[in-house]
Amino acid sequence: MNIQQQLALLSRGTLEILPKGGLEAKLKLAEKENRPLRIKAGFDPTAPDLHLGHTVLLEKLRQFQQCGHQVVFLIGDFTGMIGDPTGKNETRPPLTKEDVLANAETYKQQVFKVLDVDKTEVRFNSEWFGKMSAAEMIALAGKATVARMLERDDFEKRYKGGQSIAIHEFLYPLVQGFDSVALDADIELGGNDQKFNLLMGRQLQESHKKMPQIIMTMPLLEGLDGVNKMSKSLNNYVGIEDAPSDQFGKIMSASDDLMLRYYELLTDVNLDEIKAMHPMEAKKQLAARIVVRFHGNDAGKAAREGFEKQFAKKEVPDDIPEASIASQDGSLWLVKALSEAGLTQSNGEGMRLVKQGAVSVDGEKVSDKDFSLTVGSYLIKCGKRRFLKLEVTA
Repeated sequence: MNIQQQLALLSRGTLEILPKGGLEAKLKLAEKENRPLRIKAGFDPTAPDLHLGHTVLLEKLRQFQQCGHQVVFLIGDFTGMIGDPTGKNETRPPLTKEDVLANAETYKQQVFKVLDVDKTEVRFNSEWFGKMSAAEMIALAGKATVARMLERDDFEKRYKGGQSIAIHEFLYPLVQGFDSVALDADIELGGNDQKFNLLMGRQLQESHKKMPQIIMTMPLLEGLDGVNKMSKSLNNYVGIEDAPSDQFGKIMSASDDLMLRYYELLTDVNLDEIKAMHPMEAKKQLAARIVVRFHGNDAGKAAREGFEKQFAKKEVPDDIPEASIASQDGSLWLVKALSEAGLTQSNGEGMRLVKQGAVSVDGEKVSDKDFSLTVGSYLIKCGKRRFLKLEVTA
C-alpha cells in the first residue's frame, strides 16, 4: 500500500492520533529509511480469557501487519503484578506471579487467531524490569512529579474524593511508558482510557534522547447491550473461546447500530457496502466472519446454517419454493422480486403488501416500498403463508 492507502486503513475507527500529522510523518520516515515501523501494544494478563473488546487493538495491529510493519505484542507480566489503576476507584490488588504467567500463556494462544504469528514479536516487560535495580527504579520515578500524576483523571477523582492512592500505583504509568523506551516503539496503541500512560511513553522516550512515539487511541467496544463496555462481569460479551454457535447467536442479538460499530472496529470491510445490505444479511455475514476468524471456515458455515435452521423451525414450512433472480448492478428491487418469483401478481400488489407490513425479509418486516436486495440469500415471507428462499445473483 502507498502512504495514503495506509493512512486510510490505519486511521479507521481511531479516536485520537497524537500529535496531529504524526502517523503520516512516521509512515514517510519508514519509507525513507526503508524499514518497518515498530508498533507496540501492551496487554496485562489479568484474566485468562479474551473477548471481542480485547480484539479491537488486535485488529488494528493486524492492519499494521497488512501494511508491512512490525508488531510488538507486549505481555505486561511485570506490570500485571503492580495492578493497572486505570478507571479504578480503589487500589487494585496485584496478581501473583503464578497467575500472571498462567494467564499470559493463554493470551499467547488466543491472540494468534487474529495476528500473524510470523510477523509478531512477543515480549514480556519482566525482561528489563526484572533486571532493574532499586536505584534505577527510583531514578525512573524521578522522571515525573506528583502534580503530573494527579492530572490523570482517575487519580484526581480519587484524591479529591478522599480515597486512597497507593504510591506503587504512581509507578504504573512510568513502567508502561518505559516499555516504549525499551522497545524503541514508533507507535503505541491503546484504549482511550490509556491516553495518559501512552503520553508518558512519549515523555520518557524524549528524556532518554529517543524519537517520541506516535500514540493512537481506540474506543472501548460496547457490549451486546449497546451501552456498557464489553465485560464478562456484565455478561454482555462475545468470548474468543465461545463455541461457534454461541458466537453467532450473540452477534445476531446485537442491534443494527451496534452491528455497524462492530464492523468498523473489528473488520476492514467497506462500511458503505454494509449499509447497502439488508440488516439481517449484514448481521449474518458479520457473525460468520467472527466465527471464521476464531474457529475456521467450516465452523462459520455450520454456525450460519444452524442459526437459519433454528430460525426456520419457528415459522417456516419444511418444503418451500426456491428461486434465483439476477440483480442489476448488484441490486434487486424487492417488489420486482416478489412479482418475478410469483408471490404477487403485480408490482402494485407488492407495493401494497409492503406498505401494509405484510412482507418480511429474513424475519424483519420491510416497510419501504423502494427497498432493494443486494447479492445474497434471503428468506422472504409474503402475507401469512407464502414463503420463498431467494438467491439474488450478480
